[in-house]
Amino acid sequence: MEPPLPQITELLRAWSDGDQTALEQLIPLVYDQLRRVAKGYVAKYAPGHTLQATEVVNEAFVRLIEYGQITWKDRKHFFIVCARIMRFMLIDRYRRGQRNPTVPIDDVELALPASDVDLLALDEALSRLERLDHRQCQVVELRFFGGLTEEEAAEVLNISTATVKRDWRQAKRWLKAELEGGPQQ
Repeated sequence: MEPPLPQITELLRAWSDGDQTALEQLIPLVYDQLRRVAKGYVAKYAPGHTLQATEVVNEAFVRLIEYGQITWKDRKHFFIVCARIMRFMLIDRYRRGQRNPTVPIDDVELALPASDVDLLALDEALSRLERLDHRQCQVVELRFFGGLTEEEAAEVLNISTATVKRDWRQAKRWLKAELEGGPQQ
């Protein structure tokens, strides 16, 4: 059963105000959802990977705590930041050479002719997309790195599911062209 959304927002705001007990209460409320998201992402890797969903979530929480005081607006803000942390954490890991930086193309759903996409190239393309359309980049982060459904991403971003679907289609089309080196549409 999902915890009441106002409770998560209240705990995030209390944590922002320095209440460490709020963090202790928050973790069990969001941990399972973040672990499910991380597990979905980790499951996309080829056999033999060493990354575990629990490790991703734990490291994401460590990074959140290391960032220090974040003024949390609401649950949406929290999940956007978590998806971004997971993205950068995974990219950092790949840059350190801990894993072959490719992902199965079906997971990116870009319909490229190659069977795999270089995750570092995808990250660089996402950085360019963010400069052009911040919301489309957020949709990709939440869907691909955060593992959220279109409906969940819409809820987090406080936009309609139709808008998420449109942004997702446009972002995939743009990323496909970017990764193939052709003109963007």
